[in-house]
Amino acid sequence: MILAILIEVKRPKTKLINLSAINPVSMTQPHIPPDLKPIIDFHGHFCPGLVLGYRAAKAGMERIHAMRSEDEELIAIVENNSCAVDAIQYMTGCTFGKGNLFFRDYGKHVYTLALRPLGRGVRVSLKGTVFEKEDRNELIEQILSIDENELFDIQDVTIELPSHARIHESVPCSRCGEPVMETRIKEKDGKGYCIPCFNEKS
Repeated sequence: MILAILIEVKRPKTKLINLSAINPVSMTQPHIPPDLKPIIDFHGHFCPGLVLGYRAAKAGMERIHAMRSEDEELIAIVENNSCAVDAIQYMTGCTFGKGNLFFRDYGKHVYTLALRPLGRGVRVSLKGTVFEKEDRNELIEQILSIDENELFDIQDVTIELPSHARIHESVPCSRCGEPVMETRIKEKDGKGYCIPCFNEKS
């Protein structure tokens, strides 16, 4: 016997939007520079944070006459993990995978770029008084159009460069057996553990 099962599908009610009630300025899309478009594709969406990182990277790279890094000749130190960092990565070529992107969890829009081998660089920090717009598109347009010296404090610096990236041996965790970079192994009772297993065992 074949049983016919009827399922009632409840469709969500359509919410009507009164277009005349929307501020026309907020519906205006900001002009997108050609070199920003691939960064939006890389990041996945268009937002003020991404535009801020785009402006910071351009300002910093122009200041020290840096080209996009193919290897580790340029390093970036970022002091937050916001959308802006994706723009920094894309424009500078500094990435975690190449070992020339360094994260400092300070919660500040501060970005330091420096060139090997001498450590000549630039520190780009956001000025705290720029965000006066509440509308998203207006804010994006403001970040794109404002003079970089009004948007950022830009300082020439010479920094002590982080060490070059190294490839380390992997060793098996004594508990889970998964290979772990040897510098991340935790020792206990003569055995080596990955960090999660060590924390569970402690």
